[in-house]
Amino acid sequence: MFNFSNEQIERYSRHIILTEVGGLGQTKLLESKILVIGAGGLGSPTALYLAAAGVGTLGIIDHDTVDVSNLQRQILHGTGDVGQPKVVSAKATLNEINPDVEIVMYQQRLSSENVFQLFEDYDLVIDGCDNFPTRYLINDACVMMGKPNIHGSIFQFEGQVTIFYPGKGPCYRCLYPSPPPPGMAPSCQEAGVFGVLPGIVGSVQAVEAIKVLLEIGDPLIGQLLLFDALGMSFKRMRLHQDSECPICGANPTIHELIDYEEFCQVNW
Repeated sequence: MFNFSNEQIERYSRHIILTEVGGLGQTKLLESKILVIGAGGLGSPTALYLAAAGVGTLGIIDHDTVDVSNLQRQILHGTGDVGQPKVVSAKATLNEINPDVEIVMYQQRLSSENVFQLFEDYDLVIDGCDNFPTRYLINDACVMMGKPNIHGSIFQFEGQVTIFYPGKGPCYRCLYPSPPPPGMAPSCQEAGVFGVLPGIVGSVQAVEAIKVLLEIGDPLIGQLLLFDALGMSFKRMRLHQDSECPICGANPTIHELIDYEEFCQVNW
């Protein structure tokens, strides 16, 4: 078991006294590696709680810089960070919360050319992106590599979370065989978003990631959790694997990554 320092015993004491976590579980967290896609609305609370929990290595991918309009919801960043790369701001915030955690910065856009190399060293992936091409890319790469994908998305006052776990449940393509037509799913910039919403959805993603790592509880594999902030309601929907899914079905037809920007445009 991990040789805890006195400071770590104090820091993680509330975890260690939990039967479901304990010293072995905390050791597993400290030895785990999670890759967070996006240091924005969803990535911010997810990364904050994973760092506080003692996940040993957090990779953060984001090519963008901090803008004033981000600060209404992207709590990794502050006013003094405006203009900085989001990964730099994220690293400073996360290391202040927990210096135990190694933060690996990737100031780049995720693509078919780099996704396998970036995902290779991580135990699971957190999908906190805000566009369909990247969601399909993350899904396909995770299926091909057997990586759990903790997926979250938000729209105005509503959010959803599920786990796409290859070999254990459906994938993103089972849920969304093709992207929605233009206008059906506008971005937060176009449609607006309730500032607190990603905090709730991202926190659920962090919960699910830790449950998967520690193999505890009832993870949202094959289940879609829907949250309505205005109605303050949670609903669960059962998801089923599509036997004809082109990547995780009985006879897959997708065997390599594609141009996902083109895929989304063609299917629109």
